[in-house]
Amino acid sequence: MKSNQTKKALAEALKQLLTRKPINKITINDITEQCGISRMTFYYHFKDIYDLAEWTLEEATQQIIGENRYADNWQQGFLDLLKEVKDNQKLYMNVYRSMDREAIERYLLKKVEPLLMPVVEKEAAGMGISPEGKRVVAIFYTYAFIGVVLDWISKGMPLTPQQVVTLTAAVVQGDFRNSLQNLKNLDISRFNA
Repeated sequence: MKSNQTKKALAEALKQLLTRKPINKITINDITEQCGISRMTFYYHFKDIYDLAEWTLEEATQQIIGENRYADNWQQGFLDLLKEVKDNQKLYMNVYRSMDREAIERYLLKKVEPLLMPVVEKEAAGMGISPEGKRVVAIFYTYAFIGVVLDWISKGMPLTPQQVVTLTAAVVQGDFRNSLQNLKNLDISRFNA
């Protein structure tokens, strides 16, 4: 089996096992038996189950982010990301409960910032905002979006992904531009350490 196919087989085995039991009750033997791969092969690709879980999440969302890196479709990218989370709710809930919040924030940061940076760039066009200023705005909204996602996950995902996106879009409508406008007259270089 090729390397990427092996990783995908392990990821699929993990997803299937998560439908029956929590991640902290799954063993490497469970995973390797599920897909007919040796323990040694597992350790060739991943250091532990959490490493496999992180890779599985990364794989699932990589294509979503790549297809939605445009200022005009951040809402679709956010919706696609939330649908992925909802479609794999057991995986995400298990990872959320078993990993520290900081690890999940780092993971979401890599997913949400690429969706929002093109929005900030588009809104900042012609305003003369420094790259540092644009980054401040992008990071602020990225962490706001991460907070929305974490809150949604922690409550068991009661709203549909579309409802989350609609509410979030209503809250931030026009705010990217307002934030950039407020920074325009502020010399943020004096804040750099």
